[in-house]
Amino acid sequence: MEENKEGQKSHKTILITGGAGFIGSHLCERLVRDGHKVISLDNYFTGSRENHVSGVDYREGHTKDIEKYIPEKPDIIYHLGEYSRVAKSIEEPALVWNLNMEGTFGVLEFWRTRGGKLVYAGSSTKMATPRPEGIAGRDLSPYTWSKASNTELVHNYGYWYKLPYSIAYFYNVYGPRERAGEYGTVIEIFRQKILKGEPLEVRLPGTQERIYTHVNDTVEGLILVGEKGARDEYSIAAAESYPILEVAKLFGGEIVMLPARSTSRPSAAIDTDTGKIKALGWKQSHALEDYIRKIKEDISP
Repeated sequence: MEENKEGQKSHKTILITGGAGFIGSHLCERLVRDGHKVISLDNYFTGSRENHVSGVDYREGHTKDIEKYIPEKPDIIYHLGEYSRVAKSIEEPALVWNLNMEGTFGVLEFWRTRGGKLVYAGSSTKMATPRPEGIAGRDLSPYTWSKASNTELVHNYGYWYKLPYSIAYFYNVYGPRERAGEYGTVIEIFRQKILKGEPLEVRLPGTQERIYTHVNDTVEGLILVGEKGARDEYSIAAAESYPILEVAKLFGGEIVMLPARSTSRPSAAIDTDTGKIKALGWKQSHALEDYIRKIKEDISP
């Protein structure tokens, strides 16, 4: 937390879009603990009231209508509230457009008129190795395209209107409150399968490599980017990467191989430079193998 001229802690008004979601709820929790006034705007598409944190002012609504719900002038806007599934987005491009393009444009206009600093949650998919047929990460799906396009728009708004901002990239975030199901993420999906005694499903070829970063490490990075980040991009990424088949083997149990998807990326992001976030004081404190080991210990008879 920043200090004022008298050396006292400076408490801010902070808006988090998607504050009832997985990462957003952890960020809310941390910022409230630090003494900030925290407002969440969430449409509860994937967010949950079960994720509500005491002390947060929760408001329900679409980000395209942000002006209607937020009369305050936040010091920092953390924009996490977007559609965030790669393969599923192929089936529902209109929904992606509505949430990610119309919604984010509303947030950017709010930022332009109210001021403050914007921290935008970008997607590391745009930095992935191109598929064999030459399709770049940003063009794999409506989701990846929308995120890459919005990243460019954030940069331009910052330039056009001389506004402070930073962009943070997430890398397969895992941890408590993670979702399973069709809008879920792989670590929680595998955890639920193991709990139910069901086989783990892995898409061919199984060598697709990913970086997995714990939610607490991700939140620590977001706090630093909000406090100290410049008009730049920051990768909040663990040091290790794993092929998806290896992750399944870490969980143990039966594994079923499924056909590959057109949205599958062959490797983790090729441009994962954590030097910038480390220069702000960030360091990794959690490892995926420890998290999986604890899951297995908890379910052992």
